[in-house]
Amino acid sequence: MNSLNVLLILTFTSSLTVGCASIETSTPGDPLESINRPIHKFNSQVDKAVLKPVAQGYTNLVAPEFRSCVGNFFANLDDVNSTVNHLLQGKLVGAFNDACRVVLNSTVGLFGLVDAASELGFRKTNDEDFGQTLGYWGVGSGPYLVVPFYGPSTLRDFTGRLVDGFLDPLANHKPVDERLVGTAVNVVDTRARLMPATDLVDRIALDSYSFVRDAYLSRRASQIRDGKPEDEEIEQAYPEMGASLMRRTQMRSVVFKPF
Repeated sequence: MNSLNVLLILTFTSSLTVGCASIETSTPGDPLESINRPIHKFNSQVDKAVLKPVAQGYTNLVAPEFRSCVGNFFANLDDVNSTVNHLLQGKLVGAFNDACRVVLNSTVGLFGLVDAASELGFRKTNDEDFGQTLGYWGVGSGPYLVVPFYGPSTLRDFTGRLVDGFLDPLANHKPVDERLVGTAVNVVDTRARLMPATDLVDRIALDSYSFVRDAYLSRRASQIRDGKPEDEEIEQAYPEMGASLMRRTQMRSVVFKPF
C-alpha cells in the first residue's frame, strides 16, 4: 500500500476517534455529520491557505497548452484503473475502449501527453473506479465521509480508493521522490481544473458542507448508473435524505468532483 493511502487511513482514523466522543444530532442520512463538518472546515482552510493559491499561480504562469499536456498525462494513467474496473463490472466495450486509449496515448500520444486516442475515435468515457464497481454489484454506499486532506467520500468509496491505489501506476512508481513530485503536480493540476466549480460553490452555497455532500452523493449515484436516472439509487442508500436530494440533484451533480 502506498504512503498516501497509509496517511489517509491514519489521519481519518484519528479524526473518527476524536469525533466519536462528541457525536451530536445530525441530518437524517448523514450520521457522521458532527464529525464531517469540522473536517470539511479544516479542508477548506487548508485549501484557501495553500492549495488554491498554488493552483491559481499554476494557472496564471503555465501556458494552457502545457497544462493540457499535464492533464492528458494523468488522465492516461487513470485509464489504466478504469480499464480494470470496466472489466470487473463486465463492461467489455468500455474496457476495450479504455485499453485502446492507454496503448495509443502511451505510444502515438507521447507517453500520454497528447490525447491521440480521441482523434482516432476512442474517446474518453466515464472513468470507472473500484468504489463504482462495488456499487455496481450492489454494495451499499455506507455513511457519507469527509476525509482529511482528501475531501468527500463514503465508506464504500473510501475503501475503493484504497484498492485503486494498488492499480495506480503513479502510486506504485519508484523512486519515491519522483512519485511524490508526480502526486503533487497531479493534485495542483486537478485543483486548477476544479477552480470554476469551487468558485461557484463559494458564491451561491449558503452551507458549503451540505452543498458539496449533496452534489457528491448525487454524482456518484449517477456514475454508478452510467448516467441513468438516479432516484432509486439515492433513495436506497439514503432514504431519509432522498426527497431533499431529488430537488437539488440536477444542478449540483455537475458542480463537484472529488480529488
